Amino acid sequence: MVGGALVRLVERQSQNLEDANWSLITATREELDLFDQAATESFLADQRPDAVIVAAAKVGGIQANASYPAEFLHSNLRIADNLIHGSHRAGVGRLLFLGSSCIYPKLAPQPIPESSLLSGPLEPTNEAYAIAKIAGLKLCEFYRRQYGVCYHSAMPTNLYGPGDNYHPVNSHVIPAMLRRFHEARQSDLAEVVIWGTGSVRREFLHVEDLAEACLLLLEKDDPPDLVNVGTGEDLSILELAELIAGVVGYAGKISPDPTKPEGTPRKLLDVSRIQALGWQARTPLEEGLRTTYQAFLNEMVKN
Repeated sequence: MVGGALVRLVERQSQNLEDANWSLITATREELDLFDQAATESFLADQRPDAVIVAAAKVGGIQANASYPAEFLHSNLRIADNLIHGSHRAGVGRLLFLGSSCIYPKLAPQPIPESSLLSGPLEPTNEAYAIAKIAGLKLCEFYRRQYGVCYHSAMPTNLYGPGDNYHPVNSHVIPAMLRRFHEARQSDLAEVVIWGTGSVRREFLHVEDLAEACLLLLEKDDPPDLVNVGTGEDLSILELAELIAGVVGYAGKISPDPTKPEGTPRKLLDVSRIQALGWQARTPLEEGLRTTYQAFLNEMVKN
């Protein structure tokens, strides 16, 4: 999803020569296995990029994280290590590592400043993924300190947009709800059940806005080691469900299930650091949900 947004942004910029600061080197999963250290290092040594954006990851929602913690930790550690160490070995001087807001403690102050990192226990339902992302950002920080390379990290809040994973079990909350309410409307179901009490609050960022933030950070001569990327606004999961129901056109009942896990009570990022660098999210949530739902419908037609 993030990689696709970056490709689209650079393609748009290439149409205006004044904005065309980057060209992209890409590889599909079939062309490059990021779990393969030798293959990753060989690819980087051959391509010699000026900069690397680490957007690849094994991701999923609460159920996927809770069901496969060993895979989430192991897979994401391998991706981070192979790309960060491989970039250094290939002489790449610039690298941007993308993490997640789940790196912060479960009960971090709200909104969450970057200084909250490692200040308390993590949320158990996504601890494995968070530890892998913390390891990656610390690897960037220490390579920068020891070797003088400009390796730095950005921690996006919950992302959504075209190219998302709409799996009925393993996807994140927005794509899962889009699919669930869409199927409920098609089947004329009287009720849709959402996990948890519906009272926990979440922040959501459109992936196109993140792509713009990534390119801005890569153009900074001395970026922070770690910077949050978000909207600075949140809403409850029940409010999100009602918003998605309206976008999809579902008019039935929405029922919370408090017996199901719902994660951290609130996870709102302090985005003052990246706003001071000249970036701000531009996509209103309802507008972003409408374009994402259309992308979902287009994908359903293709499949």
